[in-house]
Amino acid sequence: MQVTTIGLDLAKNVFQVHGIDEHGEVAFNRALRRGQVLAFFERLEPCLIGIEACGTSHHWARELIKLGHNVKLIAPAYVKPYVKRGKSDAVDAAAICEAVTRPTMRFVEVKPPEQQAILAVHRTRDLIVRQRTQTINMLRAQLAEFGIVLPRGVYHALQFAKDCMNGEQPGLPKDAEEVVFDLCDQLLFLHSKILHLSRHMTQIAKREKRVALLRTIPGVGPITASAIVATVGSGKQFNNGREFAAWLGLTPLNKSSGGKERLGHISKMGDQYIRRLLVLGMTSRIRSIRSEPEKFDPWFADILSRKPSRVAAIAMANKTARMIWAVLIRNEPYKVRTV
Repeated sequence: MQVTTIGLDLAKNVFQVHGIDEHGEVAFNRALRRGQVLAFFERLEPCLIGIEACGTSHHWARELIKLGHNVKLIAPAYVKPYVKRGKSDAVDAAAICEAVTRPTMRFVEVKPPEQQAILAVHRTRDLIVRQRTQTINMLRAQLAEFGIVLPRGVYHALQFAKDCMNGEQPGLPKDAEEVVFDLCDQLLFLHSKILHLSRHMTQIAKREKRVALLRTIPGVGPITASAIVATVGSGKQFNNGREFAAWLGLTPLNKSSGGKERLGHISKMGDQYIRRLLVLGMTSRIRSIRSEPEKFDPWFADILSRKPSRVAAIAMANKTARMIWAVLIRNEPYKVRTV
């Protein structure tokens, strides 16, 4: 019996494998402990293996590829339609096995360890940024209870924390002062970690060729460029720039029917982190474009004259995403269009 296709449902300790033979018959559907997985696949002839793109999936894909298997990663949303009634590991493994054989299925590119290392830096920085925001919100809330209102913005909170750590007393009861002191100390610590990771990203941008190419695109800095390279890689999994923009959730929802085209708001179904970075980058460019429109692409100035700032920033992010795909595919720097 020659097993041709396997669906592998990953978990923390107990994995489920569902295999079919060349005749489409179920060969096995069994559970494996973590330590049994590689030994099990070593005994099999090379075959097609489908795995949901989730935590640890890239690691297991690399390990199985080393054994000679053809491994395909599938987004969980594309596996769900193949799940039959009920929900269990065995059913999920069977659905993955079915989905991986579909000729129109879209797959996720397996990331090498170096690419995932860059992504780990981004995820850690994003976590600490959110923790800093939480700390600032708590600090402002505690001070507001005593009539002290901090202006909005990270700068003012950091300045207050520095003053507090330098000995300036806000005039609070002793117990409250201790709490505020701890929050200020935590805030400054988190901010220093963010600066350290930002410098780390800048160093990554200097040594990665594709990051350097993306930085030639206006509005794309080292953090955005390295995040895209770490997540997308070569970009060859997308057929065109619009597919990449749609994957980021920057294209409008299409609800057309009966020959009538109905486009809604952006889907927001893609990578939230990269989408946020692109929108923030375009938002920062809007002020410069408004003050000196002659120095920028006329398209940007035109969209700003017709649309609200927020809508214009989304449109600019969509256009920039297409530029990013073109730069990755052509492997050459962005060239400013001359009119």
